Amino acid sequence: MSDQSPPPGWTPRDPDTPPDVPQPRTDPSASQQAQQAQRGEPRQDGRPGKKVRRKRTGWRRFLPTWRMVLGGILLIGGALVAGYLLVDIPPANAAATAQSNVYLYSDGSQIARDGEVNRVNVPLSQIPRSVQEAVLAAEDRDFYSERAVDPKAMIRAAWNTATGKGTQSGSTITQQYVKNYYLGQEQTIKRKAKEFFIAIKLGREKSKNYILEGYLNTSYFGRNAYGIQAAAQAYYGKDVNKLTTAEGAYLATLLNSPSAFDVVSHPQSRPRALARWNYVLDGMVKKQWLTPAERATTQFPEPGKVRAAAGLSGQRGYLVEAIKDYIVDNKILDDKTLAEGGYRITTTIDKRRQTALVDAVNSQMVGKLEPETRKADRLVRAGGVSIDPATGKVLAMYGGIDYTKQYVNNATRHDYQVASTFKPFVFAAAVENDSRTQDGRRITPNTIYNGDNKRPVVGGRIRFAPENEGQISYGNITVNTATDLSVNAVYAQMAVDVGTGKVKKTAIDLGIPENTPNFVPGPAMALGTLQASVLDMTQAYATLADHGRRTPYTFVEKITKGGDTIGLPERTPTQAISREAADTTTSMLVSVVDNGTGTAALAAGHPAAGKTGTGELDRSAWFAAYTPDLVTVISMMGQDPDTGTLESLYGALGEARIGGGGYPARIWAAYTKTALEGTDPVDFDLELQPGAAPPPPPTEPESEPPQETPGEPSPSTPERPTRRPSPTDTTGGRNQGGQNNGGQNQGGQDNGGQNNGGQDNGGTTQGGDQGGTTQGTQGATQGNTQGSAQGSTQGGDGGPAEGLRPPSAFLE
Repeated sequence: MSDQSPPPGWTPRDPDTPPDVPQPRTDPSASQQAQQAQRGEPRQDGRPGKKVRRKRTGWRRFLPTWRMVLGGILLIGGALVAGYLLVDIPPANAAATAQSNVYLYSDGSQIARDGEVNRVNVPLSQIPRSVQEAVLAAEDRDFYSERAVDPKAMIRAAWNTATGKGTQSGSTITQQYVKNYYLGQEQTIKRKAKEFFIAIKLGREKSKNYILEGYLNTSYFGRNAYGIQAAAQAYYGKDVNKLTTAEGAYLATLLNSPSAFDVVSHPQSRPRALARWNYVLDGMVKKQWLTPAERATTQFPEPGKVRAAAGLSGQRGYLVEAIKDYIVDNKILDDKTLAEGGYRITTTIDKRRQTALVDAVNSQMVGKLEPETRKADRLVRAGGVSIDPATGKVLAMYGGIDYTKQYVNNATRHDYQVASTFKPFVFAAAVENDSRTQDGRRITPNTIYNGDNKRPVVGGRIRFAPENEGQISYGNITVNTATDLSVNAVYAQMAVDVGTGKVKKTAIDLGIPENTPNFVPGPAMALGTLQASVLDMTQAYATLADHGRRTPYTFVEKITKGGDTIGLPERTPTQAISREAADTTTSMLVSVVDNGTGTAALAAGHPAAGKTGTGELDRSAWFAAYTPDLVTVISMMGQDPDTGTLESLYGALGEARIGGGGYPARIWAAYTKTALEGTDPVDFDLELQPGAAPPPPPTEPESEPPQETPGEPSPSTPERPTRRPSPTDTTGGRNQGGQNNGGQNQGGQDNGGQNNGGQDNGGTTQGGDQGGTTQGTQGATQGNTQGSAQGSTQGGDGGPAEGLRPPSAFLE
């Protein structure tokens, strides 16, 4: 017999529940009512059911509801209406009549003001149509058909900036005009919001021609020129109504980056400026404002020289321009914001040391120029920079004879090869990477290399057989000696042994910018074919001086405007290369000053480490050197003052040749002596790589080989080179511990034929400072293979005296 069904309203008892535990009663209609309520159906008691909202699941949870979207639209719309009603078109801002900036030495005394504002307003009718169209092609090609603001462009620009595709404004010409004339250049949300609403109002109240005219009269074009008329005069010396299409396109190019695209003040920026100029012309063709035939015949219009304000004469203009470039390049302020003026800029320039550097150049070089009687003296230029290696502060800078006469800053330009001042970076890379020679020997100052002239480099992908200065073959010599004598054959081979990519990385780590012109990995880079500036080289040598620790250089201590202080970038020191690599390199550069091509630096009276260099075709001569506390690089350069072409320095200052160990080293010594006046000489505190210590002198120099480097095979050649003698060679010259160079220069070699031949064995030479030509039989003691007729020699840093053979194209 089956169990009876439980009575209605009773829930079956759970068999696991004790019988004495009461069971809950359930209403058979409860679940049904719940389902009805969920569907929104009426309850059984007649009351309406309450609909239960279903929860959003999955990806739908992250989407806004229609209520949220509607609320957001209403909120934004209300804000736009309120902004439009509340923001009025203001009067012209102070930038429309911009102020001057004040530049101060580190002690607070004034260097210069950057001049009064140069602005002349002209009506749109006086501006050629082609010039107007060039500006539109550069900045806003749809200006006449678009609205005052372009939200899509603003969003796109913000996205590109946020994703690292470059900073872009996304502004129309109307917005840029509002920023130029009514507001300012500061990058704040408040300013951008005001710009947005004012541009909308202006677009509704003013014509397009009115806005374009205002834009052309308020934009900054560089060279302190505000407006298209002032720019036409500053760059081409003519009124705006006489500008050609090509000239108008170049002025339009400047709007993008006024300072950087001035091809006269910044020759290194010419490729970028030309690319932008072509972009403008191509845009004109695209908009059918210029025919393809006209475009094909348009040539780049070279702008005229910079006409500096009288208040920027002497070194002041060079300092102001370098400081402005530093501020803009480091994104402290953009050049348009800086041009608004009103900034008080305290620099790192030490007034006493700045004076000392100028005095040293004047006394050692400029005062000896005779351009009226010596044609080559017209070509002479000089640049110099001095840095505190511990802080990275630029203490002094020499840019040229006078900013109002030579407008290109010789301390920051990038069009001269650095020559053998690059060689220490090759050796530093060798130590940093624990590099070895082709036959497995660790590279140290005592490692033996073959220094023969035109010896083919082994292990490279391309054939390269560099000439040594003077085409001298040195045989087997140590790296230390090759550094003293600046032997190209040794360093080209070393660059391949280390790896040219590693050499480039080390140079970049030391402070050479990666985008330096002609910075191409290859064995020739060891000869200094790249075109770094004097400032760049000073930064790199400062890293060596500070034991491999790199502190980015700075020109600026503080910037204020009104009561506000502008933030400066962090300059945290980093260990660029190991102390061992830096200090071992320094030890060899000390030898260059004591025994090699840089002995003129001994006149400073302080322990020093340095390297000389003479550029291709003798167009430049360098001396880069440092004490433990001060790093200074000096360069002499040849340039035609009329055409601007780079020229050789043959015959300048009455010298057959100009080399780094001559005038540049003497300028360095005179400056350093004054700059460190009142301080005690400080020796270098060096930690050398294993095997880098100099070997003890041999007991019998004539017969015993040099001490071998630990772990390396014993060489069978003398430490110092003996040139391949000719029948006319003698054994005169400087002898140091077994080195007998037959008249080879051990110091002052840079002046083309200087030697020390007469120092030990009699005879009359001109010494390290004059060098070059002794007469008749007096020159016989110098042992020069090519100088038997005149007694002229080929210095290790300066090369052949003029007249011996055609100038060579190789570098020292």
